[in-house]
Amino acid sequence: MLMIAVISFLTQIDLFGAQALLPSLVERFQSTPAAMGFAVNASTIGMGFAGLAVAFASSHINRRVGIIVSLVALAIPTALAGVTTDLTTFTWLRIIQGVFMSIAFTLTMAYLAENCSKTQASEAMAGYITGAVASNLMGRIISAQLADQFGVPFSFFGFAALNILGAILVAGYLRDGINMPSSSGNENPFRIWAVHLKNHKMTAAFAIGFVLLFAFIGIFTYVNFVLVASPISLSPGALGLVYLVFIPALFTTPTAGSMALRYGLRKLYWVAISVSVVGLVLVGFPSLNAMLIGLAMIGVGIFCAQAVVTTFVGQAATADRASASGLYLAAYYFGGVAGSFVLGIVFTSGGWIPTLGVVGLSLAIAAALGYYLTLNETETVSENGN
Repeated sequence: MLMIAVISFLTQIDLFGAQALLPSLVERFQSTPAAMGFAVNASTIGMGFAGLAVAFASSHINRRVGIIVSLVALAIPTALAGVTTDLTTFTWLRIIQGVFMSIAFTLTMAYLAENCSKTQASEAMAGYITGAVASNLMGRIISAQLADQFGVPFSFFGFAALNILGAILVAGYLRDGINMPSSSGNENPFRIWAVHLKNHKMTAAFAIGFVLLFAFIGIFTYVNFVLVASPISLSPGALGLVYLVFIPALFTTPTAGSMALRYGLRKLYWVAISVSVVGLVLVGFPSLNAMLIGLAMIGVGIFCAQAVVTTFVGQAATADRASASGLYLAAYYFGGVAGSFVLGIVFTSGGWIPTLGVVGLSLAIAAALGYYLTLNETETVSENGN
């Protein structure tokens, strides 16, 4: 599980690391917070469309080779993002980054679902989400410190080097899967999509993915501007250290797989959403301590919920799992696009409290959709008992 977490970290560090640079990027590109927030999170646009592409062509893609090629290719737009001074070009580079990150993420999810037992898959998926937590934490800290010491471009150069390292680790650690669907058949990808979309449990999971990243992107993008403004007034370097709030999630997320098997996916999911809601209330107070505790709780809750849902998608899919993972991640990342755009407008026009209100509504929808997160309990108990 440790190596899976490391691979996840090196895959997703580009997505989250740039968010700690938002105030510096606003100054560099002479843009508004909403415009820069959308540009930085434009990677989720590429992620969403790439998820659909993988869902369409999944049976023809070798999982291991696809992950390696994606990570090597990811390093190119990552490095270029560090040297451009044009906001439009920067936005397109973020979209291209998202394409390669999504392909690597989707194929890794499919690889784990296809080549692990239910118990192993739950633990491995939790490990992968733990790597995402680490990329949120260390990516933001690394980018903020590099930018503070050497300038913004060096943050992106460092991420590009880490992407290459990820490709090397995948090449050395992962072996070709034994259960990859054959590409020799003529099964229509749209028919497979229809199978997933007719399954109300799967469509609920896709909708949950949308609202989870909507809420997460909204909070952790625009809180940067709250933290650097009065009365808190953090420096860029100190802003990066704020993301030590993800440390609790590093300890709780790896246990999500075992807890889900013990208590049930739905119960654990509802507990996770409840923790996020309490955290959301706390970040509404104009106090650094209250905001730090609230941000930590939101991180714990949303990452645990995401681990539950990604595990559910891999186990509940009745057709090609890579296709199911692609559809889930497309919904997930389009939620990020919507979060950065919609909440950017709300934040610019209404401020922080109305932004939290919209996020609260999205979490209420996520809680309601959790009703559908149920698997065949007999299979789960039997698998856990072996």
